[in-house]
Amino acid sequence: MALEHAILVSLAERSASGYELARRFDASIGHFWSATHQQIYKVLGRMESDGLVSVELVAQDGRPDKKVHAITDAGRAELRRWTAEPTPPERLRTAFAVKLRALPFGDRDAIVDDVRRQRAHHAEVLAYYEQSAARFYPDPTTLSEADLGGWLVLRGGIRTEQGAIAWCDEILQTLEER
Repeated sequence: MALEHAILVSLAERSASGYELARRFDASIGHFWSATHQQIYKVLGRMESDGLVSVELVAQDGRPDKKVHAITDAGRAELRRWTAEPTPPERLRTAFAVKLRALPFGDRDAIVDDVRRQRAHHAEVLAYYEQSAARFYPDPTTLSEADLGGWLVLRGGIRTEQGAIAWCDEILQTLEER
């Protein structure tokens, strides 16, 4: 997947300025596909040149005109083409797992402290996801088709964080028993 596809999805949901897109990435999309504000602006320019997005200038009082980006028919076609392709399996790449493999050779106490930090981080993210679920999807049985994808991604995030917390708990229990 390229950043272009994440931007197309976001613009398919709602047109936005570059700043608004960057904020969306910070608040939601960035939890599973990260990009800097600079990357977003650079890719938006290329996408406009490629005809995947259009730009409308919106006048603002006392400030420069705002560029609002919208997905074009060509952008929607690209999104349809891309979603029809099989997603290749993604491999987990994590420094944390490598550090655990180094347990017999490293500083056990420091690794245990790191496991606790990792667990606390996953608990924070889980709480954020659960708050988002309660706020945006209070009754999942009444989801509209437009909300279904976002809810499914959020559920995946919740389950991932629950699994990470359970793994950290298992690591800590195992290390305490030895």
